[in-house]
Amino acid sequence: MLEKFLKKIEFDSLEDFRKNFEIIVPDNFNFAYDVVDAWAKEQPDKLALLWTNDEGAEERYSFADIKRKSDQVASFYQSLGIGKGDCVMMMLKRRAEFWFSIIALHKLGAVAIPATHLLTAKDLIYRANSAQIKMIVCASEPIMIQHVNECLHDSPSVKYLVATGKYSDERWLSMDEGMEKAAPFVRPEHVNDNHDIMLLYFTSGSSGNPKMVAHNFLYPLGHIVTGKYWHNVHENSLHLTVADTGWGKAVWGKLYGQWISGAAVFVYDHEKFTPADILSKMAQYHVTSFCAPPTIYRYLIREDLSQYDLSALEYCTTAGEPLNPSVFDFWKQHTGLEIHEGFGQTETTMTIGTFPWMKCKPGSLGVPNPAFDMDLLTNDGRSAEDGESGEIILHTDRKVPLGLFEEYYHNQELTRTVHYDGIYHTGDVAWRDSDGYYWFVGRTDDVIKSSGYRIGPFEVESALMTHPAVVECAVTGVPDEVRGQVVKATIILSREYKDYPDKDALIKEIQNHVKKVSAPYKYPRVVEFVDELPKTISGKIKRVEIRKRDAGKD
Repeated sequence: MLEKFLKKIEFDSLEDFRKNFEIIVPDNFNFAYDVVDAWAKEQPDKLALLWTNDEGAEERYSFADIKRKSDQVASFYQSLGIGKGDCVMMMLKRRAEFWFSIIALHKLGAVAIPATHLLTAKDLIYRANSAQIKMIVCASEPIMIQHVNECLHDSPSVKYLVATGKYSDERWLSMDEGMEKAAPFVRPEHVNDNHDIMLLYFTSGSSGNPKMVAHNFLYPLGHIVTGKYWHNVHENSLHLTVADTGWGKAVWGKLYGQWISGAAVFVYDHEKFTPADILSKMAQYHVTSFCAPPTIYRYLIREDLSQYDLSALEYCTTAGEPLNPSVFDFWKQHTGLEIHEGFGQTETTMTIGTFPWMKCKPGSLGVPNPAFDMDLLTNDGRSAEDGESGEIILHTDRKVPLGLFEEYYHNQELTRTVHYDGIYHTGDVAWRDSDGYYWFVGRTDDVIKSSGYRIGPFEVESALMTHPAVVECAVTGVPDEVRGQVVKATIILSREYKDYPDKDALIKEIQNHVKKVSAPYKYPRVVEFVDELPKTISGKIKRVEIRKRDAGKD
């Protein structure tokens, strides 16, 4: 399959990868037909999806099964009038129906909108009206059904509701029954052009309403790098990415790059995250490739890893936050495997990564994806020198890279605030070391300027997280008459330290700890202990809310 889309597949070195990586872009590419159905024709029995849940159920789907199921769903949706350009929201958690449904929507040229099951009626109303959503497809769980029902009065564009299983309600259609009764699917005459919108994500911004990130039909090709060269999957791989299907990370690790590479996707459908259960499933099903946020790794290493047979595991990756060297070292010691870090946004595919030919530097994002023309831009518009912080930007003047979003949906004014003059501004700050490795600093708005120093919250948070008292933290800047700003740490304490008798002494201990593991000027001069941190619906810390509260604003 990869030979259809790559001029060269295997590379001898990072330099070879940088020089010779090139994606062949077909006309009117459609992932559903050109990848899923193509596999179904070439190797119909090849495993595509291995699904299991926390109740012991297990289902295996070949590419022929995925084609058949997605054809049934596509025919069912087609009978409801869903077609090219129609927006359909999917709240399907980790149900297998997510894969049937998203492939079906691709086959129809519709716009798929994956969404989390955590959305309330208010969230749904905003999304339905912003994107003019025509249909909502939902797992048949009472709380989700309730929230959707509550949003309908104020969501006039929503015409159809579909629930998984044989759900019976006068307002809802059953997906199972729709699939059973579906006529043979007939492919529409002209499904899509390459730059038609295929996928839409509502980003969980740290301030304001979520933005609508729209990706075109070429977006899956951008994830070849994610699957083949970051997750390092191959045709015999069984890959597990820990992510709910409502988040962009799911299509990074549970769909596009993996299936283009011929790997099978492993799905563990669970209601409550339990580290021992994840490890048990990895051992039972012989998972070969694994990706999870550093937080997940921190929980996993608290288990007795010797009790789980992870001998099938070949490759491990992580993204989303700093990876502490102690976690990296422990995992390597007990599994023999390094953890390769990566970085990207909802607006992009993987932008920076630690690739197979590289030595891992724990805490480093890696090097730029060769599909992107990337640079670091200083405040005065220069390319940053080694050791100097700058905003991660992508040059698009010569060629818009595969994987970069098409637009903020129907909002050219907002799009132009980040993509103009041949440059996409990520809003993320990093620095590059003398070996060419990139290190994340923080969002441009979050960088703290103290006594002439620029301090990124990420690096201070990473240092704080190595102290046993700290379960979670957020680092922000607070105004200071002398220094301009000083570093503040807002901390959730671990259970063992909740009732620590001398909090002042604990603050001093934490401050000294940061001085030792990081540069002394970065230590938090202000420390506050809290029970919870303000977060977006996707779990991102809303540092802006902490800054507003500290400034006395509502």
